[in-house]
Amino acid sequence: MKGYAIPQIPERAAIARAKEVDISMKDAVNIAHHLRGMGLDRAKNTLEKVIAKEQPVPYFRYLDSVSHRKGTGPGRYPVRAARAFLDLLNNVEANAEFKSLDTDSLKILHISASKGRVIKKFSPKAYGRAGAFFRDLINIDIVVEEVTE
Repeated sequence: MKGYAIPQIPERAAIARAKEVDISMKDAVNIAHHLRGMGLDRAKNTLEKVIAKEQPVPYFRYLDSVSHRKGTGPGRYPVRAARAFLDLLNNVEANAEFKSLDTDSLKILHISASKGRVIKKFSPKAYGRAGAFFRDLINIDIVVEEVTE
């Protein structure tokens, strides 16, 4: 199936997508990498701790001048991006509940962050000129699967 890192979406799965979210691409990629494979409850608790700045998100990419965090390695506290991911996790949990899945046994099967639309803005310069700067919007996809033990 095009667009997902899994060959086929299972029958006992729920999907959610956030389109054109105004967050940092670098933060979104690192949060998605950190959450991949986690249980849904654990992922939500992790993001709540990141928002409260109690637990950093370990960075595996875009490490230029990222500070070391005790017990984690290089990492940051991307609060704005964590809020967007937490909203998406709540959304996929509601979708799973609507499909009569057991929300206590959900596991993140696929999560990805990709570039969306680009917004072109202008900042004023001297002598009546204007300089362009661009803002990338982010698309986030998530697939959770009901795990039977």
